Amino acid sequence: MTGVTIGDVPTVALPAWGRSVGFVSPQTHIFDTPLITQSGAVLPPPWQIAYETYGQLNSDRSNAILLCHALSGDAHAAGRHSPSDLKSGWSEPFIGPGRAFDTEQYFVICMNIIGGCGGSTGPASLDPATGRPWGSRFPILTVGDFVAAQVRLLDVLGIEQLLAVAGGSLGGMQALEWAASWGRRVRGVIALASTARSSAMTLALNATGRLAITSDPHWCGGDYYAGPPPAAGLATARRIGHISYLSAEALEEKFDRRWQESTGPQWSHAAEFAVESYLEHQGRSFVNRFDANSYLVITRAMDYFDLSARPGGWKAAFSNTSARFFVASWNTDWLYPPAESEQIVAAAQMAGRQVHYYPFASARGHDAFLLEDEQITPPLSHWLASL
Repeated sequence: MTGVTIGDVPTVALPAWGRSVGFVSPQTHIFDTPLITQSGAVLPPPWQIAYETYGQLNSDRSNAILLCHALSGDAHAAGRHSPSDLKSGWSEPFIGPGRAFDTEQYFVICMNIIGGCGGSTGPASLDPATGRPWGSRFPILTVGDFVAAQVRLLDVLGIEQLLAVAGGSLGGMQALEWAASWGRRVRGVIALASTARSSAMTLALNATGRLAITSDPHWCGGDYYAGPPPAAGLATARRIGHISYLSAEALEEKFDRRWQESTGPQWSHAAEFAVESYLEHQGRSFVNRFDANSYLVITRAMDYFDLSARPGGWKAAFSNTSARFFVASWNTDWLYPPAESEQIVAAAQMAGRQVHYYPFASARGHDAFLLEDEQITPPLSHWLASL
């Protein structure tokens, strides 16, 4: 690929990087003006965005990095909220002094997307017109709407331009949307295990997950907040999604055909294999922290994402930005395979952008973008310093 730097991939294990940011405080900003969505629907005030920040904004406000979360993420990207909080943020290995997003150099912001259920306004929030949860009446959103809301918060924070916007999976889609629609406000774009266009495979997986939710007898057309939630449907959707985040190699290595409780079959339809019990656990834990209507809203927004469908197609996708690109893929990722990252690289190249592309190897499948910090940290740290 002419004009593209193919990164040298480390082939040896590296030591753990840096330190934690420690304890952090969630923040919320409430907006008193409406948000007009791409569909034309209006999200009326008051609506809000939950966010967290790590590090310090410098005097000329030039060191801000926006980190965008994936489908099941939220604003809590690093650190812990209290001494009793046993779980660090979802991007803990990457944020902190000496880590890829070095908080001694950068001011890192992570926002919960609108439509989510991590503190930002979403279907479980109260509709100011009725005083009841929005439910399925919540506006249909796009990745562009997620980003437009992020722009609103950055305006409040007085940040006119980002040093970089970063994300994996859906987070990478948001980073690419920034480049395509708000390109003059970002200097660097980091897209990990992502795509510029949802494929038929991802459309099919998302549709099946949504069907599991809407077929649950407790879904009640999306108005389930006064009673039991559609837990079984949401758990099934999570199982489907989680399988797509792994690889055949990872499943085989972790579970093989091991029995969960015994050394042989029990001749039942209950979970007998270890992999079945693992997926049951993933479903149960997800139901405890996520809203089914948010799952519907977010996956539909992912379905709509297609930079090639805009006027000018791929050639114009990144024509309105001078940002530099850092793109990474993993060989066992079958949800967003390397070919889709290579399409991002090609589109950026068409626009004359500088691109560093890292085709990594890992047995961890799509989840590698969250787990392979030892692979990503050296080249990403160097690339960020070059900005």
